[in-house]
Amino acid sequence: MFILDDILLSPARGVGWIVNQVRQAATHEFENEADAVRNELRELYMMLEAGRISEQEFDARERPLLERLDRIESGNGDADDGSETDG
Repeated sequence: MFILDDILLSPARGVGWIVNQVRQAATHEFENEADAVRNELRELYMMLEAGRISEQEFDARERPLLERLDRIESGNGDADDGSETDG
């Protein structure tokens, strides 16, 4: 009976394993995306400190990065939708 159970349940276990792998890959992707945005912000701050960009340019480039990081960290997805909001 145990062999029959193993045979009947193996497809479900395989699907469960696949779902788990996809979930782990998505989590890893979001973590990488957040790290990339943080690195961009770090570079932007260094450029401002070095005087390579103005305060206005810094503000204009910082806002979309912070909004993108907020979307990533809130888990809403669409982290790289390319849209900018006015505000």
